[in-house]
Amino acid sequence: MIKRTLYFGNPAYLSRKDEQLVVRLPEVEKNDTLPETFKKEAQALIPIEDIGVVILDHTRLTITQYLIDGLLENNVALITCNSLHHPTGLMLNLAGHTLQSAKFKVQVEASAPLTKQLWQQTIKAKVSNQGLLLKRYGIEAGNLMKWAGDVKSGDADNTEARAAAYYWKNIFPEIEGFRREREGIPPNNLLNYTYAILRAIIARSLVGSGLLPTLGIYHRNQYNHYCLADDIMEPYRPFADALVCGIIRNGEVYDELNTSIKKQLLSIASVDVLMDGERSPLMVAAQRTTASLAKCFEGKAKRIIYPELSD
Repeated sequence: MIKRTLYFGNPAYLSRKDEQLVVRLPEVEKNDTLPETFKKEAQALIPIEDIGVVILDHTRLTITQYLIDGLLENNVALITCNSLHHPTGLMLNLAGHTLQSAKFKVQVEASAPLTKQLWQQTIKAKVSNQGLLLKRYGIEAGNLMKWAGDVKSGDADNTEARAAAYYWKNIFPEIEGFRREREGIPPNNLLNYTYAILRAIIARSLVGSGLLPTLGIYHRNQYNHYCLADDIMEPYRPFADALVCGIIRNGEVYDELNTSIKKQLLSIASVDVLMDGERSPLMVAAQRTTASLAKCFEGKAKRIIYPELSD
């Protein structure tokens, strides 16, 4: 079952009652001209069990500790944004699986040959999806498809970087001089935002599969709490890129993250992906991917199941 992504970009009181998230609006609460029955009916009630991601993006949002507790109990990823509306924080459940300690043990003890093979599979899937996205827009991608098949264990030849150089040079032909840089020109802002949501989705799935998001198979930055999420999200990035491409090719103004664009980018959780020939929402695919990764650490499988970008 696909979980809901909730975005709060206006002042609101968020609380919990009867295992539901309760949304109350201060403008309504403080309006003495409105009848109490209307104020009560104006409250939104959302079952917590239906929620996967919550994004808090306003300085006048108030959330109760009781609600936070309920969200984390249900493995909801809670994202906070700063005054510039950039995602800056991520809160996850620390006990998302009944066999977590056993899962942690095999993850920590994973051998170097195993992690190199897993990284090889990850880069193959990423480069292949990049090529498929270029092909979708009629851009030559034969080299990417070939490079995807040539990735060695541990990506010893750094195929990821070579593919990225070609990919980013060609993915936005209508934007002269575009470079993929976090603080670069738009649509870098859109990419940053969508990647942050995607990262939360992957981190949430990792926790649900009993894995430690901090311990990566390739990323090892000691200051990064989500190295494994950054690893596993790599083949998923082209799905985020596809959303941004769609916005640009539809002629929308994308210099700023307005409400319309955010709404489109937040749909990343429900976009269709192909996994073993079957279509499913991305959030469901992420759960399958992390479950397959856990089996690889346990020696029960040899392949991470990654999604494929459809035509």
